[in-house]
Amino acid sequence: MLELRGITWNHTRGFLPVVASAQRFAELHPEVTIHWQKRSLQEFADYPLEKLVCDYDLVVIDHPAVGSVAENRLLVPLDECMPEGFLADLAKNSVGCSHESYFYAGHQWALAIDAAAPICGYRPDLFAKHGINLPKDWVELLELARAGFVAIAGVPIDSLCHFYMLCIGLGEEPFSSPDYLVSQDTGVRALEMLRQLLQLAVPGCAERNPIAVWELLTSTDIAALCPFAYGYSNYARATYCDRPLSFTGLVTSPAGLRFRSTLGGAGLAISVRCQDVTTAAAYCMFTASERCQCGLYFDSGGQPGHRKAWLDDRNNRESNYFFRNTLATLDDAWLRPRWNGYLEFQEQASYIVHEFVWKTGDPSRTLRELNLLLLRTRKEAAA
Repeated sequence: MLELRGITWNHTRGFLPVVASAQRFAELHPEVTIHWQKRSLQEFADYPLEKLVCDYDLVVIDHPAVGSVAENRLLVPLDECMPEGFLADLAKNSVGCSHESYFYAGHQWALAIDAAAPICGYRPDLFAKHGINLPKDWVELLELARAGFVAIAGVPIDSLCHFYMLCIGLGEEPFSSPDYLVSQDTGVRALEMLRQLLQLAVPGCAERNPIAVWELLTSTDIAALCPFAYGYSNYARATYCDRPLSFTGLVTSPAGLRFRSTLGGAGLAISVRCQDVTTAAAYCMFTASERCQCGLYFDSGGQPGHRKAWLDDRNNRESNYFFRNTLATLDDAWLRPRWNGYLEFQEQASYIVHEFVWKTGDPSRTLRELNLLLLRTRKEAAA
């Protein structure tokens, strides 16, 4: 009997689908057992892969880790153990840059079994009750926030991703220059916009991640809208929560540009210490296949990474058309850097931005801190 161990993150969307696919794979291959464990959403974003690959055969990862993966050969290159045609089909059926996000330094390090980006979620019943409309632009969003209708995911990592989105909405992509994160004018303005909105949000948002925000909206009437948080199709399903949400795209920025949110999602990868790479690769391909993604994976609470699952009529009917209503936003989502050392920058920068937002720091000084941090982490990575 072969036993493989996997680690994913702690939510229905992250845990149950891989448990279900492992169970079905074991039924098809009785000589194999796959045990899945889970870690927190925060650990999913920043827990060192160097430690996870020592204990697990299969790992679900966030794509900014692939620079470190490639540098340190922490995972098995999937292009060396999977058919070229299979990977080409996944690339063709990617949701936005999801598949591409795990390709780095000439290798495919994970399969995009899950696709996500910040999107807008709201309570149609509360909008009707209060006679309010979806905001179309930044000004209308601030008006709703002042009226007490808006919740935001304001924990450190989400605050940083919001900052990236605001910079892009003002016309400048972060990391475009080798010398600084973003220009002074854009960075300061984006920080001020972020603080203004988050401090207008309903109380408690400094400690809320996307899961907590969607739980708030579906279990209470405290807020009616979240303008951008990583989407969870679970909260659009009437079978999952009492007050299901509707989801849509993002508002336009003060520059007249529609905001581009920061790509998330999850990739299924094989540890370089896996005891049976051939079997692990077969399981990964089974889980990422069109059939599993459109059926078993979605049915188990998953948010598939396969494009055909996002276009599937049944999946959309059962999720209040979550997928079709947000696909354009994911297709347009911005891909974070993946160079070795970026994760160290992301972890520290998240807390710098969070402290600025919630402790009323100085935007120019905060931007200088971010720029110095970027230069330092790039230098350390190159050493």
